[in-house]
Amino acid sequence: MGQRPRRADAQRNYDQLLAAAAQVFAERGTDAPLDDVARRAGVGNATMYRHFPTRTDLLVAVYADEVAHLCASGQTLLTAESPGEALNEWLRLFMDYITTKRGLALAVTDDEGSSALVAEWHASMLATASALLDTAKRAGAARADLDVRDLLTLVRGVALAASDRAQADRLLGLIDYGT
Repeated sequence: MGQRPRRADAQRNYDQLLAAAAQVFAERGTDAPLDDVARRAGVGNATMYRHFPTRTDLLVAVYADEVAHLCASGQTLLTAESPGEALNEWLRLFMDYITTKRGLALAVTDDEGSSALVAEWHASMLATASALLDTAKRAGAARADLDVRDLLTLVRGVALAASDRAQADRLLGLIDYGT
């Protein structure tokens, strides 16, 4: 039996808390006071704890929301006129995701019960990247022998090794995955 849909005001509070938490965690790290999240969302602490009883619950929800946005962007890019440019755009989004969400990802994976969730998130990102790469391959904009896992590992390496965004963009531009 599924959960009942939230009332409109409860959904609005939930959405505001997620957005505020993403901002606060990006600015101050995942150890930022949860009072700051509630204050930024414009809700009381009791409302926040009703939706997210623990810090881990909030971290997991924020991370899941970020993964969903990244994958939704990929689905939108599947309809782009240029599959090669769409793949490149999503790889840049993926790179940004890695560099900006690293602390959040580490905090979520510290939780003992998170391995199934992490596997699910990785699978959805892999599926999104695979769809974009397959579309680019069919259009002749990517090498037929290119493996999606290798490509994502390469982009992850660039994201983690680069000293700043400009260098990351330059390094990503050096990757030749075309025909």
